Amino acid sequence: MTGKLNKDIISVSTLLKKSNLAIPNYQRPYKWTQANLADLLGDLKIYRGKLAYRLGSIVFHQHSEKKQETLDIVDGQQRTLTLVLLVKALLDERLNTNDSNAQIKRQDVKTLLLSLEQPINNFLQRQTFNSDISHRNLHQNFMAAKRAVARSDFTEADIEFLLERCEVVTFVLNDVSEAFQFFDSQNARGRDLDPHDLLKAFHLREFSDAETELKADSVRHWESLESEQLARLFANYLFRIRNWAQGKSALYFNKSQVGLFKGVNLDQVGLYPYVEPLRISHHFVDDYNSQYQRHIDHQHMRFPFHLDQMIINGRRFFEMTSHYQQKIAEIVSDERNSKNNDPKQLIRILDNELEPRACKILYTLNSYSSRTRTGDGYIRNLFDCAVIFYLDKFGPHELSQAIEKLFIWAYSCRLKMQVVGIERMNKHALSHNVFERIKQAVQPSDVLNWPLPTLKKSECNGTKLTEIANLFEEMKYYE
Repeated sequence: MTGKLNKDIISVSTLLKKSNLAIPNYQRPYKWTQANLADLLGDLKIYRGKLAYRLGSIVFHQHSEKKQETLDIVDGQQRTLTLVLLVKALLDERLNTNDSNAQIKRQDVKTLLLSLEQPINNFLQRQTFNSDISHRNLHQNFMAAKRAVARSDFTEADIEFLLERCEVVTFVLNDVSEAFQFFDSQNARGRDLDPHDLLKAFHLREFSDAETELKADSVRHWESLESEQLARLFANYLFRIRNWAQGKSALYFNKSQVGLFKGVNLDQVGLYPYVEPLRISHHFVDDYNSQYQRHIDHQHMRFPFHLDQMIINGRRFFEMTSHYQQKIAEIVSDERNSKNNDPKQLIRILDNELEPRACKILYTLNSYSSRTRTGDGYIRNLFDCAVIFYLDKFGPHELSQAIEKLFIWAYSCRLKMQVVGIERMNKHALSHNVFERIKQAVQPSDVLNWPLPTLKKSECNGTKLTEIANLFEEMKYYE
């Protein structure tokens, strides 16, 4: 770049005091909804104890217009407008109010808000919004912001944290083409960042101060894995199992879905009662492993993870990822990485004496001629996820019968369909939801006694699936 680039880290109050902020006409409409506002407000509560919280970056094009310097927002208008709405709501509900209970008592906070009143009003007066989408979202978010800041639990400490300790990274360029080029390069880097990379960054920030020294050990296994391995772990197994167990669609794992793997920080004060079992387990496991007796008996207790449990932020997230990566690698054989395609390997690693029919099912699934087709791959993923979830819930108890039941459940979809796509796999998982059944089950029989229909040959469209059809017929599920 030949133009001038200025980078700075500034507080929200410093950002909104700028008298020359502008949103150019070429910008897209304001599309943030009440859900985005709720996420922002939720983050303020979560991170209020931090020294600072980074809200993201804003790219400006600085230029002269009518002999006045203007800062056009090239990237970051959604975030900036939402902050404007929040501060405007604070001015209306907490400063310019006759309600003595809502009025701000701390003089420093009151002074800070007063300093923003004129810049905010000036910005709103000179800024025009031509899109109906913008008008609707601005109005809905402003009313939602007024409701939020009027609540008694939105304290003066929250206001101070928002204005003084929430920060943005600003990039100011004086050439518009270079501003767009910089914006594109920032977005390109963002597109290259996988969802699991975003989760890594989030959970590293969530480490408690007392566990800072444990960061390197906690992420060592994560760093030893290829990015593709982590992507498959989350996209094909952890994401799908968690969503299907909640009765939700699980097609593609992307950046919008990372919230599924964000949970609670056990260092927070005033945790809800449902978190108490996790907090107790967390401290008990650490205490047990740190006792001097462990140097004598060489025992080590693992944290009792479950696939559908609330995520514990920070160290436990990395331990959970490592735990399931290893467990799933023991259960699911990857033909691409295996020179010896021996189905017995899968059976042996399950560490259980399986009955002959369960062995035959697994052998067939690892050897039938059409197994490498795309549709068969989707159904195999469906079956694998169900077996993994069952093992996570009940261990090896009644595993042979579970393999039989889950095989019939998953592959009935394959036999009935000529072509199976990801949407069909997802629909089958939700409409005949064995994951919800496993989640709610108290004992294996609650899953094993689930009645499944017998297939008629006339309703089956799957071709080149003789081995699968023969198993169905042998198990009295095909006539």
